[in-house]
Amino acid sequence: MRVIDIIRKKRDCEELTREEIAFLVDGYTRNEIPDYQISAWLMAVWLRGMTRTELTALTETMLYSGDVLDWSSLPGKKVDKHSTGGVGDKTSLVLAPIVAAAGLFVPMISGRGLGHSGGTLDKLESIPGFNVNLSLADFRRVLRECGLALIGQTAEIAPADKKMYSLRDVTSTVDSPNLICASIMSKKLAEGISALVLDVKTGSGAFMKKQEDAVHLAELMVETGQRMGKKVVALITDMDQPLGQTAGHSLEVIESIEVLNGRGPQDLRTLCIELSAWMLFLGERTTSVDEGKSLAAEMITSGLAKDKFREVIRLQGGDPSVVDQPAKLPRAKSTFEVKSPANGYISAIQCENLGIACNVLGGGRERKEDTIDHAVGLSFHKKIGDNVAKHEPLATIHYNVETRLAEAKELVQGSYRIAAEPPCEQSKLVKRVIGASQVVAGSDER
Repeated sequence: MRVIDIIRKKRDCEELTREEIAFLVDGYTRNEIPDYQISAWLMAVWLRGMTRTELTALTETMLYSGDVLDWSSLPGKKVDKHSTGGVGDKTSLVLAPIVAAAGLFVPMISGRGLGHSGGTLDKLESIPGFNVNLSLADFRRVLRECGLALIGQTAEIAPADKKMYSLRDVTSTVDSPNLICASIMSKKLAEGISALVLDVKTGSGAFMKKQEDAVHLAELMVETGQRMGKKVVALITDMDQPLGQTAGHSLEVIESIEVLNGRGPQDLRTLCIELSAWMLFLGERTTSVDEGKSLAAEMITSGLAKDKFREVIRLQGGDPSVVDQPAKLPRAKSTFEVKSPANGYISAIQCENLGIACNVLGGGRERKEDTIDHAVGLSFHKKIGDNVAKHEPLATIHYNVETRLAEAKELVQGSYRIAAEPPCEQSKLVKRVIGASQVVAGSDER
């Protein structure tokens, strides 16, 4: 086989065989095929799409490019959650400790920032000393000791996805439903979990801008997981505005700690409880989602979830005192308030531009080898529907490099739409649940 022939075949809308897809994936994983050829193939997939047969072949090839973990020696269900990403999406930092505190195992393998969306690993690395690059042996040890481990992909786990993930970030091929599905499901199924909750974002700050596209992606992933014998549910959730009140790595850790303390913004608290409840239900810790919500809330009010977060930080080499002293986390040297140009109501937010502004400040990567600044980011003071007075702050920019401020400021200023009247209708935070009827006997999808 020749790589150029496979690229041309996909470019011309022909269906690739399982052998051709395996040839590409395995060759790239072994460093036998260069970035520029896989970049061309990724763009062809982005433009032409994939058939279900191709998607199955891609997911399975990526899954079995490395080890598939076996946790049968640990007594209890293993569950995880994955979000397709957005602005201010820090739910993993809250729900993983909640679910582990409630008695399930959460072997969470996460990713770095992708496009305008921040990554869980980058947020965790803002905690001094926190090691997301554990070996498989240490991953097992931490999970066994506290029921929770938060790491990046090791060399053994879906290595094909690990390489392709970072390449997609810098080749503008992130928002392909097929590539997203294969990436997420290969990585998550390699964790050896029995159940998975997917948070599929839709709106201006999501990769899937239209709700029908988000539903399509959710159905692809739910079908893929269920076909491989896993309990999978996908929640379609709103990303027409940032989740919570911050975007930026250390800022989001601070906000997550606030939620674990029983405070924090209502939308973030609500979504964390909802996602936790589904994890607890699919993991058979509770007999209903409503019971899961009550148990998740109890884990917060009792302090057990916060204790669990402190424990996993300690076991992964970080400074657990940040949970009680968040001021130890990185802080930007300077701030700038972006103020409203008029009186009125926030009618819309161009959320993706806010994520891009964080990247411009140094919080994201333009090249695979770039390092990031954990201290920079944005604080948000207004939500859609809120009343705002002229010159009242809309957002605060946290920055370290003066020359990056002007572009970030322009992006933030242009992201807010102000109207004379409030919007007629507020978006629901959770719009749909996909796959519920398959896991709840006799019930319909909500």
